[in-house]
Amino acid sequence: MLRRFYERATSSSSTETPRSADPSDNGNSMMDIKLDQLEHLDLEGAAEGFGGHEGPTILTRAVSRESYEEGSYDEHASYYDPNMDDDSVVEIEDDSPYPEVRSAVANTDDPNMPASTFRAWCLGIICAIIIPGLNQFMFFRWPSVAVGGLVAQLVSYPVGQLWARVVPAKTVFGIQLNPGPFTVKEHVIVTIMSGVGSRSAYATDIVAVQRKFYNQNYNFFYQWTLVMSTQLIGFSIGGICRRFLVSPASMIWPDNLVLCALFNTLHSQQYIGMGEHKGMSREKFFIYALLISTAYYFFPGYLFTALSYFSWVCWIAPNNVALKQMFGYASGMGMSMLTFDWTQIGYIGSPLATPWWAAVNITAGFVIFYWVLTPILYFSNVWNSQYMPIISRNSYDNAGHKYNVSLILTPDCTLDLDKYHAYSPLYIPTAFAVSYGLSFASITATIVHTILYFRNQLRLKGRGALVEQPDIHARLMAVYKPVPQMWYLIIFLVMFAFAIISVEVWPTQMPVWALVVALLLAFVYTIPIGMIQAITNQQIGLNVIAELIVGYAVPGKPIAMMMFKTWGYISMSQALKFTSDFKLGHYMKVPLRPMFWCQVVATAIAGTVQLGVQSWMFTNIPGMCDSDQPDGFICANTEVFYTASIIWGVIGPALQFSKGMTYQYVLVLLLCDPFTHHFAVVRKRYGVRDINLTITSALMYFFLLGAILPLIPWAISRRYPNSFFKYINVPLILGGTSNSPPATAVNYVPWAIVGFIFQYVIRRRHFSWWAKYNYVLSAALDSSVAIGAMLIFFALQFPLNGSIGANTIQKWWGNSVYQNTADWNMLPVKQLPQGEIFGPTWPSLYNPAIELLHIANNDPIQPKGHYLHKASDVYLFTLYWTLILYTPTFTFCGVYAFLNIVLAPTFIHPIVLNDKPHEDRLTASTEMHPMTPLSSPPASSAGATHPLIHKQFVPSRLAPPRPNERRTRLAYALIVLFVFLAAGVLGAVLGSLVIGYILVGLFRAAKFNMST
Repeated sequence: MLRRFYERATSSSSTETPRSADPSDNGNSMMDIKLDQLEHLDLEGAAEGFGGHEGPTILTRAVSRESYEEGSYDEHASYYDPNMDDDSVVEIEDDSPYPEVRSAVANTDDPNMPASTFRAWCLGIICAIIIPGLNQFMFFRWPSVAVGGLVAQLVSYPVGQLWARVVPAKTVFGIQLNPGPFTVKEHVIVTIMSGVGSRSAYATDIVAVQRKFYNQNYNFFYQWTLVMSTQLIGFSIGGICRRFLVSPASMIWPDNLVLCALFNTLHSQQYIGMGEHKGMSREKFFIYALLISTAYYFFPGYLFTALSYFSWVCWIAPNNVALKQMFGYASGMGMSMLTFDWTQIGYIGSPLATPWWAAVNITAGFVIFYWVLTPILYFSNVWNSQYMPIISRNSYDNAGHKYNVSLILTPDCTLDLDKYHAYSPLYIPTAFAVSYGLSFASITATIVHTILYFRNQLRLKGRGALVEQPDIHARLMAVYKPVPQMWYLIIFLVMFAFAIISVEVWPTQMPVWALVVALLLAFVYTIPIGMIQAITNQQIGLNVIAELIVGYAVPGKPIAMMMFKTWGYISMSQALKFTSDFKLGHYMKVPLRPMFWCQVVATAIAGTVQLGVQSWMFTNIPGMCDSDQPDGFICANTEVFYTASIIWGVIGPALQFSKGMTYQYVLVLLLCDPFTHHFAVVRKRYGVRDINLTITSALMYFFLLGAILPLIPWAISRRYPNSFFKYINVPLILGGTSNSPPATAVNYVPWAIVGFIFQYVIRRRHFSWWAKYNYVLSAALDSSVAIGAMLIFFALQFPLNGSIGANTIQKWWGNSVYQNTADWNMLPVKQLPQGEIFGPTWPSLYNPAIELLHIANNDPIQPKGHYLHKASDVYLFTLYWTLILYTPTFTFCGVYAFLNIVLAPTFIHPIVLNDKPHEDRLTASTEMHPMTPLSSPPASSAGATHPLIHKQFVPSRLAPPRPNERRTRLAYALIVLFVFLAAGVLGAVLGSLVIGYILVGLFRAAKFNMST
């Protein structure tokens, strides 16, 4: 019936208005909007709130594998998308080109269906109070349990149905108490309000650490401004990024498809994308899967926990320490690879929602860096690593014990170098060190990957062009009023003011410029990381790079470190959470303005409730956050947060990754000093301390390594489009393993295997089954784990403080076999006798009190510092640093241009679209412009419907011999590379002259008393 209706809708020229909702329809079926009614709408301007669409209309499209291999795409207007459907061709006006979206999201809408109702807001606010409050209470307890979005989605459905039946249909002060059946759009709003603040606000850990460990108990207004600014300032960033991350059809956000499938299942939605697979309905399938999985979870969750930690190799040899480093689950690399617990399999995300090629990239990165590189480093005893487990979340001292940070602190919680010297350097396990290196490289890899694969979309979107041909969901959403950009600006200004108040009124040690840098970090990376997450279902973290920046920029200030990390990392995370929820509303056709307000209001309520619950707990629970707290409120996560503030804020990265420190080669990778002896003399003579230069050079080259790696698969896939290199995603390989540690192979390998089976094998061989049940099964498994964990916790673990079955069920072999191993006890390969230590007593220390501008007659405090007595010295000093900054940048651009010319794409024909209304516009806008003089295809290669690129003529004489195109292209590329290198050197010289002229004036004004 829907198919026949679509045929009539697309062929009819009628302009009748959409039908209104039928009260007898129970709110469960959405009415269709004819597509020809939407053709007159200003899609980009209406959807994004930028007013009329004045930019150029350049429609680009993500192309499938078949089009990519055949070359039937426009290089400037298209890009290869591994998620594009290869097997079934669907007109983009009728449905989404992605089978994942078609199977989970209805391609119809009823604009008259109630969404922002009193019932939805009432239920949403109640959930925004109860769920965050409960989760915050359990956050400080160990073991803990959390109520997630899927549980809220399931619980709110029967409550909404009960409201529709019980509450009278009366109007009070113009508000309908019961607008009719509980609709799917109301359900979406309630679920979003439940989930947007369900997780503990990141800034509440700052408040808890200040109160418990730093004895800084400030008033509630400080806590509230801090939490609100960190939670809501990201929403304004997410609003600006919506045009890049929500509207394009290629930004599918796989996690949302699970929620959409569950919404449509609960509300019995029927649509074409479900397919025609015969068998039980989605509703029955979901109920059976939910009940069976919930009942089964009692085995790995309580009755037979060895099914979860199925380290069978360690059971065979429980005391073999070397073996456990590779096959253990608790402190090993997890090569046993077996688990029968969905919480372990889905620890890094649902494998049924992650594209198979993304899972392959992540698993390949894990195998390369954690199964190959990490064991080599560990068993070679690099960094004295054999005195620690190969993987652990803890840090250690030189006696092999957990690092006691209290032994190196002054009374005001700053670093005491004498105590640090007397105690021990800080050591981290090998896997932890490798994860830091991967985090550094993934940051630049993300930026370069975005430029290579999404540069045209970003450029055209930035200037207001309609970049992608809108799919059915974008067209249906165009009927709703957009969110004014002024709303996002107001949110940003208010929250920015709150942030400044929180750092300036109270002694937080956080300068305002550091706040600005943190927000810039979040803003710059939101779109690149968001694009990767929207396509691959994996988010690249900013926590390590934020810690690194603040550790060098504001050393010795732990409170400032925690704040910088929160504003830099969580602002980006909140922006993507806001964007993801908007994409959920986009799929479910919820009006934009209610979506905006429900998220803002729910976040404000949830943050306030969490602060209230936390304050009550610290006031009324004795021994809160003590390790021996009798009720289990030991604040494990808060203690980890505090330890991180010591490592990165008090000790700082300079004492870990600088020259002469233990982990210097995590950054430098044994790179030699690239500068000549002359500049080494300048460095020594004019006070550029070796340690600082090594830090800068090492970080610069490691980040440069991350920037170069994406060029390799990109260049090869352009030259050989049929190769597997088009599936390689370097940011995923480098940053997809950011959950390790604590995640091990038991969380990655089974996850990848399950994902490959469902997302590749079943999808290709049994597509109809996959389209109907895949995302419903994912929702059932995730929901069952959450429900089962809550039942076990509140029925068996929370009562009597976990003593139920302490001497019976908790002690039998199935719950203790994995605990009686060297793996569970975290034993290292080498164990020190009592009183002995490993490694140097302490490294050459770096003094954080560096005096950069010292206007006095005494010598500089910084060792090896020197005064610049001549103007020529200033120019040499400036030239040295401009070369360091300019040369890598221009070298990178030159290599990029060189590869772009030498490895020109094989096919660069204009894309042939079937939509006649846009043919003239596409023909005019996608005309081929060759990237280089040597990469232009002959005119006859274009279709008859496209204009000729070059004029054809008949030669009057015999044509000369055809030149060697490959050799000519190489010569041209070398010339371009040389030009870039020359421009880098020339730019450095000119920059040093300009900057040096200014510095000479400053030095003369100070009578050359300014120290380097």
